[in-house]
Amino acid sequence: MVGAVLLAGCGVAATPQTPIGRTAPPSPPSVTTVTPKVRGTAPARAFEVAVRELDFSRQGRALKTTVYYPEGAGRFPLVLFSHGLGGRPADYAPLLRRWAAAGFVVAAPAYPHTNGDTDDYDVIDVVNQPADASYVIGRVLALDARRGDRFFGRLATDRVAAAGHSAGGITTVGLFTLARDARLDAGIVLSGNGLGAGTGFRGAPADMLFVHGERDETVSYASGKAAYDAVPWPKAFLSFPQGDHGTNLLRDGGTSFDVLAGTTTEFLRFALYGDPNAKGRIPKAAANDGVATLDDRL
Repeated sequence: MVGAVLLAGCGVAATPQTPIGRTAPPSPPSVTTVTPKVRGTAPARAFEVAVRELDFSRQGRALKTTVYYPEGAGRFPLVLFSHGLGGRPADYAPLLRRWAAAGFVVAAPAYPHTNGDTDDYDVIDVVNQPADASYVIGRVLALDARRGDRFFGRLATDRVAAAGHSAGGITTVGLFTLARDARLDAGIVLSGNGLGAGTGFRGAPADMLFVHGERDETVSYASGKAAYDAVPWPKAFLSFPQGDHGTNLLRDGGTSFDVLAGTTTEFLRFALYGDPNAKGRIPKAAANDGVATLDDRL
């Protein structure tokens, strides 16, 4: 019941609720060894974006997955995106299309009991979503070896990130803590926190980017910052002083959206392609129009 209260209203169009209080930061691993990042170059051009729907099922849990992907030659990294409570992959299409156009395959599952179209809504089911996300990652990556599939030979199976908004951000944190997925090289947490992080971040270091509005009344800025502070790896925190839980950040065409999309895209270029030039562009993207600030520890 406590979890239900804390998680309620995390969808894209969430109704403001009582802010979640600061959570105690998980204990970091005693030893953290950072492996030097492989240097590379991210695609310089914008790709046309195509969409396909994949129907997966994990132990009876239907996971209809929308995939946005670049049309063009090459092997592209994979980004797993998790929606918020009551959300749908399509709600985030402007952002996910921006990532795909930059050279990433973005897979966005609709979680069976928290998506906006479900007839069996269950907030507590968020605890099962990290396992769902890992399952979808595996099923999508397997298509790289499936002769005849449009993703055959098209996926960079050794370069994977997870991202998510609100409860999807909590799902993402879970993939780096209690349900650590060793395939993940990077993570993006949008308006999320470390609820359920348990004993802390674990496994090999992964670059992390947190994004949060300081006026978020659904998942408090303080709780998101506490989760960020607990990350023992290279990380950055993009703050929007006038930002709410996501409505004004995720609305295509707005200044805040452009800063969010630009900063996260450069972060993915750096984290998954190892592009040092992209790393230098992250602070520049964050500083556009003066609507956000960046704590850069990458």
